[in-house]
Amino acid sequence: MTNLSLKPYISEEQIQQKVKELGQTLTKKFKGEKVVAVCVLKGSFMFYSDLVRAIDADITCEFFGVASYHGGTSSSGEVKVTLDLASPVEGKHVVLVEDIVDTGLTMNYLKGSILSRNPKSLTTIALLEKPEALKVECQLDHVGFKIPNDFVVGYGLDYQGYYRNLPYIAQVQNFQ
Repeated sequence: MTNLSLKPYISEEQIQQKVKELGQTLTKKFKGEKVVAVCVLKGSFMFYSDLVRAIDADITCEFFGVASYHGGTSSSGEVKVTLDLASPVEGKHVVLVEDIVDTGLTMNYLKGSILSRNPKSLTTIALLEKPEALKVECQLDHVGFKIPNDFVVGYGLDYQGYYRNLPYIAQVQNFQ
């Protein structure tokens, strides 16, 4: 495993408090409705699992696999679909759950893909957003934390497949 120099950035407690707040917001929005929650793999799986448990609504779970980092520390700008949705979302409320929005390219691609399937509504939510890194305009409905354009790992986010298991978000200080 690569040994990175890490600095704790967003604590486990801060993340869980934010997930609870976001869950309450989405509960109010979708109370009494059926919702399809779409997890963007792989990085969103921890945020997604905590978030869907914090939403009090009838939820089914779907998964959308995409890759844009390809092992590096910044998005390549090329979105590769690795897993498509297994069920149709036409006429359904969809909540698209992403770990981090940096360039905006992946989120815009995903939004376009889901909107082309004619959902009743599409709500986007990202745990992290890097406004300074945006290459294209990207509107998000809900954001957990806005952060600087630093490379971060933990709570599902990785570097070369590692560090996803950290219960907090850490800023990478330098690569060793």
